[in-house]
Amino acid sequence: MSDILTLALSKGRIFEETLPLLKAAGIEPIDDPETSRKLILDTNQPDVRLIIVRASDVPTYVEYGGADLGIAGKDVLLEHPNAELYEPVDLKIACCKLMTAGKIDEGQIKGRLKVATKFVESTRRFYASQGQQVDIIKLYGSMELAPLVGLADRIVDVVDTGNTLRANGLVPMEHIADISSRLVVNKASMKMKHARIQIFIDRVRKAIEEQ
Repeated sequence: MSDILTLALSKGRIFEETLPLLKAAGIEPIDDPETSRKLILDTNQPDVRLIIVRASDVPTYVEYGGADLGIAGKDVLLEHPNAELYEPVDLKIACCKLMTAGKIDEGQIKGRLKVATKFVESTRRFYASQGQQVDIIKLYGSMELAPLVGLADRIVDVVDTGNTLRANGLVPMEHIADISSRLVVNKASMKMKHARIQIFIDRVRKAIEEQ
């Protein structure tokens, strides 16, 4: 196992909100992922590197050893319910809710409910817990469009302000889960690089407490 500590991150909101926590742990990226084409970013620590992957791939990279640690939203982690990962810290960043949503004036739905989402596992578990059988349609984007064109009756998606839903004539309905970003750790790395990873975890926890 390499001596380099590798942290998997995704671009966008999670990366931006992670930067102050990384800085508190003494780690600052040399390259900006928004302007650099590099997928492996060097940091001010020669033995620490960041890899930039899709948000949905972070748990996979960490579980299978492509990265020692990763930062992923709980919405993504809920889609990997059997992943062999430690989840030691709730970073309390990129907070939102996973919810069902539908048209304001949807009326009575006939037949089996059709639900469009990219969160297939979470959706299946939620409706199963309600004792309701539904048809799940997997989409990768523009979830709000599905009820508007009759593809689905409802959607399941992450909701922050709800403005996008309202702009498309939809309303949030049932709450499924509170979402925030979590630090996840590869189990083998936790054993082999325990001291270094524990220092990182402790510094991040301290930064969260001080925020």
